[in-house]
Amino acid sequence: MDFALQLIFAGISVGAVYALIAVGLSLTFLATRVINFGQGSLLMLAAMVMAALLASGMGIVPAALSALGLAAILMVGVEAVAVRPLAQRAGSMGWVVSTLGMGILLQGFAAKFFGSQAVAFPSVLFSSEDFITLLGVRLSLQYLAVLALSVVLVLLLELILRRTQWGRAVRAVAHDPELASLMAVPVRRVVLVCFALSGVLAGVAGLLVAQITGTVDPAFGFNLMVLGFVAAVVGGIGNTFGALVGGIAIGVIEKLVGGYISTAAEHGIAFAVLMAILAVRPQGLFGRSELLKA
Repeated sequence: MDFALQLIFAGISVGAVYALIAVGLSLTFLATRVINFGQGSLLMLAAMVMAALLASGMGIVPAALSALGLAAILMVGVEAVAVRPLAQRAGSMGWVVSTLGMGILLQGFAAKFFGSQAVAFPSVLFSSEDFITLLGVRLSLQYLAVLALSVVLVLLLELILRRTQWGRAVRAVAHDPELASLMAVPVRRVVLVCFALSGVLAGVAGLLVAQITGTVDPAFGFNLMVLGFVAAVVGGIGNTFGALVGGIAIGVIEKLVGGYISTAAEHGIAFAVLMAILAVRPQGLFGRSELLKA
């Protein structure tokens, strides 16, 4: 029983990070109806840059801010180069290839400048040996910190989207960008802020996962991006609460499968869940069916 509880706790913690990635993907989808499949490379770069800055002697806070700032800037660049030119063409799905291509390009740059081998990521929050005992179950302080930070960020973003003027602007752009523009909503600014914020969320997710794994390499972000995408679709893409539920569900199922069956089947079960959900509810658990203008 203790083993199962430990797996469930680890799954909830990792799933909360998946939710963070899913929310970043949902933000760009709300703003442009585009999924940025290059987001995995940005979270990888944030982790690798922070590891390099810490190794050079920089403090934790300035290193983290520098890494997150770089992720935000690069995400805005991805929007300008890989998303906007193709998204403006009605019916074009070229952004799928272009965002994937940007992700591969950034991965190549990381391999060139940091090397293709795994880089050690130092313990920033807690070490892997720090535990607390709750109800007879040993809980990792690393996982607790990751869970707390992820959930707080997801809920804070949900509050901003629901209760602030900027959040209303995002929802207006998501509903009808042309009408929002006529109503004096700065559509272009909203899109850029959404992409920059998505980059920050990706960077935070990369730093949190690297804190748990202890290493980061150029291929580090791809699986995380895919699992974040699965969480977003399962929960209902564009729905922040759905992303949180979807991410935690995927994380818990993965850890239980890995603990009781095989770690090789962890990622496969995520896609099995995705196919099952889409077969029953194509719009996701908390998504709503939409009618789009031709």
